[in-house]
Amino acid sequence: MNSSSFRINPALDPEDLSRAFAMRRRLHIPSFLEPECAGNLLEYLKGDPGWKLVVNAEDKLFELDRPTQASLTAEQQRQLDEAVHAKARYGFQYRYETLRVPDAERERIARGTILDDFALFLSSDATLAFLQTVIGGSGLAFADAQATAYGPGHFLTAHDDAVAGKNRQAAFVMNLSADWSADWGGMLAFHEPGNAIAEAFIPTFNSLNLFGVPQRHSVTMVTPFTPRRRYSVTGWLRTGPKP
Repeated sequence: MNSSSFRINPALDPEDLSRAFAMRRRLHIPSFLEPECAGNLLEYLKGDPGWKLVVNAEDKLFELDRPTQASLTAEQQRQLDEAVHAKARYGFQYRYETLRVPDAERERIARGTILDDFALFLSSDATLAFLQTVIGGSGLAFADAQATAYGPGHFLTAHDDAVAGKNRQAAFVMNLSADWSADWGGMLAFHEPGNAIAEAFIPTFNSLNLFGVPQRHSVTMVTPFTPRRRYSVTGWLRTGPKP
């Protein structure tokens, strides 16, 4: 598969979507890709052995691959949980798994995985033009990307994605979770002032979520009884120099 193998659902009209996006600067777009494209991407993500758990501690990032996670003793896991939960009560905290994608086009081409191909597709002129129309933006240069997998106990607390120098116009979440239940958590939630929830999107398979930056949001904790991981590809639509 290559970037040209991914296709936006031809039934989607970017002008119609733009009017809907403008109402709240966020939008849930069902059936974004042709179904086979989304299915192939999901199967690749489920089979990739390179996933790493990422956990933040203040300004530091810790990564644990799956063999390392499996090797933790019960006491080590308890201590990790305790530290993560203590910070999450009142501050910015996350725990989920990731597969990173390089920003540079030449590196994506050289590596050549389906995930890299999808990132190339997102950064193609045609896709950027479509998405730029939807968000009412200008000057989009590329989309950065990472795959994420949220299992039981994984979450991302509230933040707004505003980082100086990153030139982020909008964030995206390409949802790849089949038959996901709202009871399992893992929802993309948008926060009003006072931390009330204004709206939440269930991670429906083959749907694209778009929202303007900055906008306060979180990913609710995935419940202990959830039977599988919540897969997605996430990132930002960015202006500025193309890597």
